[in-house]
Amino acid sequence: MIRTLRPALGGLLVWTALAWAQRPPDADAAALIERSRQKALDYAKSLPDFECTEVVRRYTDADPQQERFRPVPIDKLAIKLRYFQHKEEHKLVLIDDQPADRTFESLDGAIGTGEFGATLSAIFDPASQTSFHWESWKNGRKRRTAVYAYIVEPAHSRYLMIVGATGTAREAVVGYHGALEIDSETGEVLHFAYVADHIPKELVLKYASTTVDYDLADIGGRDYLLPVRSEARMGSPGVSVRNEIEFREYRKFSADSSIDYGPAK
Repeated sequence: MIRTLRPALGGLLVWTALAWAQRPPDADAAALIERSRQKALDYAKSLPDFECTEVVRRYTDADPQQERFRPVPIDKLAIKLRYFQHKEEHKLVLIDDQPADRTFESLDGAIGTGEFGATLSAIFDPASQTSFHWESWKNGRKRRTAVYAYIVEPAHSRYLMIVGATGTAREAVVGYHGALEIDSETGEVLHFAYVADHIPKELVLKYASTTVDYDLADIGGRDYLLPVRSEARMGSPGVSVRNEIEFREYRKFSADSSIDYGPAK
């Protein structure tokens, strides 16, 4: 369609595209990180008491020797997630659309937490001594975002990996790296990813990565930026797993509130 426009207007579009792609001055890139840091450190405290449904679909790889992940379903979980006084509580409600006969804490396999501010807070915490590097501009969901790469070294990390069953689990603090997509106007993180680095051999893991997407959700008549999707991948020799997570039905928490946990489609 651009080729059908008048030359003068076409030239304006080309100039705008070039300006859009330009790297911001270092001072501006650093200022956006500082604005995002304050947002991230205050994020958990800014949230009201609420609850939602967390739907987790867990998969393993049909042939982990191949480069392409070939998903085989393990199970589907419906979890009542309650955020109360700035802390997360999880209650397992359904397993494969049937009432659960076990607790969330007793689940086997990979389960993640921290989407409601804990991970972002760790990334932006000055004690983590995170290294940030501006990468590019991105346009999505009608917002202009700045993409930053980042690295947290093991010596300053709080990323605790735990592998194995309770009582025999092995654990280690590892470093990590990833990317952040930051709203250029508000400083809010709309998407982030992190990948574990320097995983000790005793954990018997080849890789572990997580991505989280945020969007606005209404709670009590006010919009809050909250997780809507997450994906976690882990792999060890001969085994690969993937969790796909959706956060649904956000609502204000009260003592007499309830959520309909019908089949999690």
